[in-house]
Amino acid sequence: MQIKLPEKVKQIITELEAAGYEAYAVGGCVRDSILGREPDDWDITTSATPVQTKAVFPRTIDTGIQHGTVTVRLGGESFEVTTYRIDGEYEDSRHPKEVVFTASLAEDLKRRDFTINAMAYNDRGGLVDLFGGIADLENKIIRCVGNAKERFSEDALRMMRAVRFSAQLGYSIDVETEHAIMELAPNLAKISAERIQTELVKILTSPNPDYIRVAYDLGITQIVLPELDDTFETTQNNPHHLYTVGEHLMHTLLNTRADRCLRIAALFHDIGKPASKTTDEDGIDHFHGHVQISEEMTLDILKRLKFDNDTITCVCRYIRYHDDDIHPTDKAVRRAVNRVGEAYFGGLLELRRADCLAQSMYMREEKLDSLDGVEAIYETILAKKQCVSIKDLAITGNDLLQAGMPQGKRVGEILSALLEDVLEEPSHNTHEYLLKKAKTLI
Repeated sequence: MQIKLPEKVKQIITELEAAGYEAYAVGGCVRDSILGREPDDWDITTSATPVQTKAVFPRTIDTGIQHGTVTVRLGGESFEVTTYRIDGEYEDSRHPKEVVFTASLAEDLKRRDFTINAMAYNDRGGLVDLFGGIADLENKIIRCVGNAKERFSEDALRMMRAVRFSAQLGYSIDVETEHAIMELAPNLAKISAERIQTELVKILTSPNPDYIRVAYDLGITQIVLPELDDTFETTQNNPHHLYTVGEHLMHTLLNTRADRCLRIAALFHDIGKPASKTTDEDGIDHFHGHVQISEEMTLDILKRLKFDNDTITCVCRYIRYHDDDIHPTDKAVRRAVNRVGEAYFGGLLELRRADCLAQSMYMREEKLDSLDGVEAIYETILAKKQCVSIKDLAITGNDLLQAGMPQGKRVGEILSALLEDVLEEPSHNTHEYLLKKAKTLI
């Protein structure tokens, strides 16, 4: 099997070989190349020690010398070159006590996580596949290299990575690997929130975001996202629904494009339903107040997982308004855009459509027709550049001050009143009209 290596990767391998060392492209770049995908980056492994690697190349950066990694700079690009290594005993389900360099490629490959990531390649020796990576690619299987319990004991995050690769590639997880995850999932409690967040987002933005269900089935979410487990156990005996809350969330994910904030909102938009469920005398389930509870729970979860403030703001905004009833009239849509915020309204409509498509057929056509109407009006508002916020008004606070209004909170109150006028009648958004109107409000 031949892989087309980038010229600079070839150059690094060639120069290391010319200096008397072995060198190979390794890991995900080899896997992706075999699958016909464009690798995000190219990692190189070598028998040369970091000091020896630095001696071969004129421009290097000591990115992880203690772990054997040197970054080689070549023509404005960076390539990580890592010495073959053997990891010592792991004490905390993440860090080895020590890293020992080795001259054996086989020893280096056998410490890697999954067979499909444990292949190496160079033009001289071809593909090195010691653990059945090609067979597992052909059979669409995620399997640990060697003993699954050992691999997951070395780094517990590998259990989430198994689900992530499964979701990204659409592969199933090997049975022995699954059993090891179910046994060792509690070790994920030792992993930092930032690393958990990274894997969760990669699963959610994959082609199969509903593989979060696999994480639930294997006991992973019980440790890293326990709030989600309750949703899979909460039924919805209601004409608008046909799934448990958890299954509804999975189907909403599938109907949402792979946008980070949208997918996170899709996962959490009904997370508060288990806590708000009531059943009436006819046996119909209701979830009054679930929107507020969902937003509060989501805020707590995203903070716990160390998400950035922009993501938290966006996701919580989507969830806060996802159940609002927006009538398909010009005035109602303008007011909704003002309430939700211009930056979030388009995404909110996408989430509402995905939410609807994950419900029962009861009144689905009517709901989608109404949503179509809202979207059409919103597009017209954008096309006509109609005013939907104070910053879009044809008059500013400075204009009011120059017209003789004293400084103070009254300026803001008058601007708000002018906006109300313009939301009712967009043609009123002229400097002349608004100035005249403002003078009647002073």
